[in-house]
Amino acid sequence: MRKKGWLAGIASLALVTGALAGCGNNNGGNANPSASGKSEASSSAAAGSKASGGTVKLKMWGGVPPESGPQEVMDSWNKTHPDIQVEYVRYVNDDEGNLKLDTAMMTGQDVDLYVNYTLSQTAKRVESGFAADLSPFSDYNIDEKMGAAAAGWKIDGKYYGMPTTKSSYFVALNKDALDAAGLPVPKDWTWDEMREYAKKLKKGDGYGFIQNTEPYVDPLDAVLSKDGYTKADGTSNLDHPLVRKWLESLNGMMKDDKTTPPLGEQLTSKMPVEQMFLSGEVPMLNIGAWLLRSSNNFTDYPRDFKIAFAPVPRLQDEAEGFMTRGGLGDYISINARSKNQAAAWEFLKWYADGGMAPMAAGGRLPASKDADQDAALTSMLGDKADTYDKESLMYVIFDNKTPTFVRSVPQEVMDLRSQEYEKYFLGSQNLDATIAAMVSRHNEFLKKSK
Repeated sequence: MRKKGWLAGIASLALVTGALAGCGNNNGGNANPSASGKSEASSSAAAGSKASGGTVKLKMWGGVPPESGPQEVMDSWNKTHPDIQVEYVRYVNDDEGNLKLDTAMMTGQDVDLYVNYTLSQTAKRVESGFAADLSPFSDYNIDEKMGAAAAGWKIDGKYYGMPTTKSSYFVALNKDALDAAGLPVPKDWTWDEMREYAKKLKKGDGYGFIQNTEPYVDPLDAVLSKDGYTKADGTSNLDHPLVRKWLESLNGMMKDDKTTPPLGEQLTSKMPVEQMFLSGEVPMLNIGAWLLRSSNNFTDYPRDFKIAFAPVPRLQDEAEGFMTRGGLGDYISINARSKNQAAAWEFLKWYADGGMAPMAAGGRLPASKDADQDAALTSMLGDKADTYDKESLMYVIFDNKTPTFVRSVPQEVMDLRSQEYEKYFLGSQNLDATIAAMVSRHNEFLKKSK
């Protein structure tokens, strides 16, 4: 990894890019807690705090609005831990928000813990010295607590944070609209089949399918996470046939079918996709589990239809070998420059093992085996359970056994490919030129990275 390029890049990130956007021996072995249940580092910090008679004050940065769970979490901790008080700072998980967080850490502002939402962002922060290696904390076994999926977040064999939630991505469906059109709720479908659903569900000048920009590019990463971002000879694989298919079919939905909004229009208007879905205006929405913090909010988002859920469709025809984004998420790191790392670790363990329960109301189910999953699920649906198709919800969260990936493509690659395919979707560059440009720029990146 190249630290110089990252630091220089912070000041010039493209707006569209982000929008589309185990401890002890690496915490993978047996836990080795001390008699007090705290690591030596934690015990030392606690002793120092008591000796000074002061209160440790921490700041945790995250992308979830405070009223959607984080503030209740902080209040619960602060009430029972007068010696360590935690303040929540919200940043929006988009390009501008991630820049705000990274700048805060670069300039020495108070950031003790923060939530990463992609491995790409995490890798950059590790490279720049903003994420502490958790190996010295030997009293919590991340692999044992979170399961095998946690290993997808390791960087060079180490944990620089802790994955805390079950990460679910799906297509939310207006069940009433599907029933009226005689369409079943899919459990396994292709992009072509989704495109046909969008045609059948489209009403007048409206759209049949809309996407949150965060998982927008996941179909490409689903293909390349399995087949490789580079070919056997080490050159770019961005000319993979399914990359072409995604570009061509999505462009066709925008311009020929008119079943999904043009990307340029969506970005420039900051299209409120959740509101459009929850108002009944658009019947299908590609999004993640954070939808539930809005769909449970009938005050701001009143609705009169039931929501069903389908897995994200695959570009390939066959189900065998398909991967989908998911696994574990909300990867919380401790700032390597924080002066209160041990106190931050105490909070992080508590958070992961159940303290985060109020986050379930926003669709964030805890990943730890020691958290009360039934209680979290009840909290997630609240008194709105009857407004969801629970069978399909349980399927996309718990029962879908499709292998998952964590987005790990370098941020520079995300940048260059989005810059090129935006030109294609805007009509200023044809398909062949777009793919050639992506491949050429990716190959240049690969050469510089050696």
